[in-house]
Amino acid sequence: METSAARPHATLAQASRERRDVVSGEVMDEARLIRFVAGPDGQVVPDLARKLPGRGIWVAANRDAVAAAAKKNLFARSAKAPLKAAPDLADQVERLLRQRVLASLGLAKRGGDLTSGFEKVSAAISSGKAAWLIEASDGAADGRRKILALARKANPPPGLVGVFGAAELGLALGLENVIHTAFLAGRAAGRWAEDVRRLEGFSPLLPEDWREEPVEAKRKP
Repeated sequence: METSAARPHATLAQASRERRDVVSGEVMDEARLIRFVAGPDGQVVPDLARKLPGRGIWVAANRDAVAAAAKKNLFARSAKAPLKAAPDLADQVERLLRQRVLASLGLAKRGGDLTSGFEKVSAAISSGKAAWLIEASDGAADGRRKILALARKANPPPGLVGVFGAAELGLALGLENVIHTAFLAGRAAGRWAEDVRRLEGFSPLLPEDWREEPVEAKRKP
């Protein structure tokens, strides 16, 4: 049975989506947490999709919290079992989140929720249809400046993600030389945003060498 807060809830649906972070003790929405389970070998296993069998152990979706849970043996304490957490557990979570975010982009493209290319992305931004702007981290600065300038004028501006290179985006989307991509507003974009925000707890969404002031890194719901 999974741990949930012992406090009133407006609905049963709300109650089922709130869990307690084993590090801080704070009760929060599942969207802000990472679920872990005990693997068959006694190792702590990240369960990003929240579907693996077993009792879930929930940790805030950020690097410091996951590292603290591993260092302080909080997984074993919560499970009341001799679980072992890998020293690089936070790095594992980051890698899995990156893979999950990229895989979701591929699904979104097949579902018609993405558009790529400078002209198409510019049109999506201008029409207010772009929920997220995904820019290749190794794209040319000139093109990025132009499209970011356009994005700043949108109301509201799209969220911005710049953690993936052109080759990574191309592989995920089945295209070549992917520099500019827009995730169109809709339910799929909302689901994708949840994983993007969790990834942000482990890795900055923008490269350090992007000196210009970008649009907001997180799109408010």
